[in-house]
Amino acid sequence: MAKNPPPGDNRRKGAVKDRSQIHNPKTDRFVKRDTDTGRFIDQKADKKPFKGVRKER
Repeated sequence: MAKNPPPGDNRRKGAVKDRSQIHNPKTDRFVKRDTDTGRFIDQKADKKPFKGVRKER
């Protein structure tokens, strides 16, 4: 994951490592994937993309 100094300020510096996101057109939601295994990890509750996670093409 990303390094976040100083702790407790609720901000992220840089992108989240080893993660990517892709849009699922069937559900119209973004899904987070683990880039090492390719497994799906999480799905957004709203239709906006994840913050700080790179998008796949």
